This record gives sequence, structure tokens and C-alpha cells, in this order.
Amino acid sequence: MSKRSPPINLYAEQLREIKRRTEVIDFFLHKGGHALYQAATIESICLQFRKILELIAFSSLIANKDRYAAAHKNFESHWNAELLLKDLSRINADFYPKPIEEKPSAIPGVVNDLVPITDGYLAQEDFIHIYKKCGGMLHAANPYGSKTGFHFFEKSFPAWRAKLIRLLNCHQVHLFGETGFWLMHMQENGDNEVHFYHFGLVEKHG
Repeated sequence: MSKRSPPINLYAEQLREIKRRTEVIDFFLHKGGHALYQAATIESICLQFRKILELIAFSSLIANKDRYAAAHKNFESHWNAELLLKDLSRINADFYPKPIEEKPSAIPGVVNDLVPITDGYLAQEDFIHIYKKCGGMLHAANPYGSKTGFHFFEKSFPAWRAKLIRLLNCHQVHLFGETGFWLMHMQENGDNEVHFYHFGLVEKHG
């Protein structure tokens, strides 16, 4: 997809890549997949989480590209997800995806109420924590340094995945310069494709 594509299409493509990498994590966690031995398997899962976090950061960059580019002329060379989040928070405190739960509405003519999710999702502090932990597993360990045991990661991976899904499964995003917001679905009944809707419009995309 061209970088000249509409921002919402670029954003949705980041989500599709997140779905593909989540499937790789599930292959290791639930389908008996492995990378021949424990260390390599743990490192492979950490790599996927790290890539997913980078994709979330880049999707937030897409949503705020014009404002971010005005503050950072060399933005196309930025890659560090932790620094991206810090820079984005300075130019737009409202940049992070907002997880939503759709509940049947009691209002005539309104199908669903969009209720903000307030807990159990991948918050920004979780993002930074996981980004750093996984980053540490992508390099050979100094034999004289401190080590994080594999058991920590094996215990943490399912919780990290659950928080990720709760954040992105249904969320809203504001694109800088546009009115309203986009509602993003990572999947729908009978359809594993990413869909997106502009608030107030009935047209379906995806």
C-alpha cells in the first residue's frame, strides 16, 4: 500500500499486520509451535510483541502525521516506539487508541452505545514496560549482567496478549485534521477482516 493512500487505509493496514503477528504468537502459545528450543521460542514471541508495539506506535503516528511532521522534520526516520509515544503525547495528549465496548442502546434509532473500556487493556505504561522487557530479549545476554528468567515471559505472554486484544479489538481513533472519529473493528461476525466506520456515517469500509 502506498504511503500516499488515505490515512485511514494506512492505519487499517497496520492493524492487519498486527493481526498477522498475533497469529504467530498464538501459534507458539496455543498450537504447539516452537523454534527448536526454549530460548529461541521465547525470543521469537518477544520479537512479535515488540513488532506489534511498534505497529501501534506507527498507527498513532499515521493518525497524527501532519502535526507530528510539523514538530519533527525528519519523522520518516523515526523508529523507536517508546520515543514515538513520548513525542506523540507532547503534541497530542489524546493520541492513544481508545478501547470501546459496544452495548445495545436504549435510545430509539441507535443500535449500540459506545462505552469506553477503562481497565484490563494495554495502557501506555504497559506498552513501555513490555517494549523494554521484550527489547532486552532481542540481544545476547552479557554473561556478567542480570538476567530475566524465561519463566517470567512464559507467565506474562498470555496476559500481555489479552491486554493487547482488549485495547484494539474495538477502538476509536481520531485522525488529525478530521472531524468526528473512526470506529475500528479488528474482526466481525463471520469475517476476520479489519473494518472501519466514520462516526455518523452508515457507509461501511474494509
